[in-house]
Amino acid sequence: MWQQNIFDSTGRTPMVLINRLTRREGPSILAKVEYMNPSGTHYCRVANSIIEHAENERLIEPGMTLVDWTYGCSGIALAMAASTKGYKVLLVVPDKISREKQQVLKALGAEVVISPSDALPGEPRSCVNVAESLVENLSHAYFTNMYDNGLNREVHLEATGPEIWEQTEGGITHLFVPVISGAMASGLGSYLKSRNSGVKIIGVEPEGSIYRDLFHRGLPGPAAGYELEEIGAFSESKHWDPEVVDDIVPVTDRDAFNCGRDMLRSEGLFAGGSSGAAMFAALRAGVHLDASAKVVVMLSDYGGYYLSKMYNDEWMKRKGFYSKPSPSRSEMTAEDIVGLKTRKDIIVANPEHTLAEVFEMMRQNDVSQLPVVSYGTAIGSISENKILSILIENDEAMNSKVVGYMEQPFPVCPPNATIAELSEKLQESTSGVLISLSDGRLQLLTRSDLIEAFTHK
Repeated sequence: MWQQNIFDSTGRTPMVLINRLTRREGPSILAKVEYMNPSGTHYCRVANSIIEHAENERLIEPGMTLVDWTYGCSGIALAMAASTKGYKVLLVVPDKISREKQQVLKALGAEVVISPSDALPGEPRSCVNVAESLVENLSHAYFTNMYDNGLNREVHLEATGPEIWEQTEGGITHLFVPVISGAMASGLGSYLKSRNSGVKIIGVEPEGSIYRDLFHRGLPGPAAGYELEEIGAFSESKHWDPEVVDDIVPVTDRDAFNCGRDMLRSEGLFAGGSSGAAMFAALRAGVHLDASAKVVVMLSDYGGYYLSKMYNDEWMKRKGFYSKPSPSRSEMTAEDIVGLKTRKDIIVANPEHTLAEVFEMMRQNDVSQLPVVSYGTAIGSISENKILSILIENDEAMNSKVVGYMEQPFPVCPPNATIAELSEKLQESTSGVLISLSDGRLQLLTRSDLIEAFTHK
């Protein structure tokens, strides 16, 4: 079997269960891998529809120039679709888009005009205004206007939405979608809510975009610069439809980029920054959802378009976004597990404390065991069970010093001890293991801490 052209394979993108980034007891989080469309983006669906519609309406014919402005992905989809039909493509792009996207556009034969990223809509030098000016001054040119074209919304209403419904067997409860013009959120929201009005549609945007304030206050928020591409806006789109959106949540550049990098290392999903933002928002929300929820996240851009940016350690460090990759569970050390603990300080008893004082320390700090430490060295331990057994034999012992009743000290491990070594030590000790940290402090790890490390990323 073969196809007439590469675009016949558009759609039917995979729905993939996220395994290693999620809590085991949390909701199912599913990635709708839209970057697996031929152009590496969901805009592949849109570009086909716009060109076919324009041809059917006799608005364009081979040899004409298709003009638009783009953050890169929509332009790549348009240039790919146009190349199969004999159209020229002229695109206006902001100067912040990645080098890879500019190179792909030129490789496709598109002519690229660079516009400053800080130019707001309405300014003569903004992408939109430059594109509209070019159309007016060129003969045989057609403005595809992909972001604001009504077909942008329709393809998600008629195709992507039904795919998501079918792939989740109607079980979807939440959808997280990057917002640029709002066309994808609007189309998907309209379809999914027509099937189940209880489905929550959550738009995701960068800090500095205008939709959160628009949703909550009815007025666009103050626009500010951000590094993320293919997500966010400085002005309201005609596709904005708050009736089918349940919330808009902002995500920082740093969180979006690092979540995208984590997806590649942990799940093998090679997605871009806007996809990382949507996934981060979903994982953050998933902490508060139970196991019955079924969350879908739109991964709408391909990571290969950002090798010089979010997947480049030097660029990430230069921008202040770099975060050391989280170790896999098998590679975790004692110091890694200590870093995951909610309580970072350790409660200790000293030899001069009485049993009554030790018991009060346990009660106030909600712990059941304490190391006994003298001048920074663990010399013993004491537990609630031990205190109880002492009191059963001698109810006046509460005013006695703990040094006379303490048990064996907890084993001490270095900070680079592996999770396997810690587990072995815990088999020998019923209570815990002391970690001698690199700064000289002690920290206590218990079986519960190891279980927490295995069940949470």
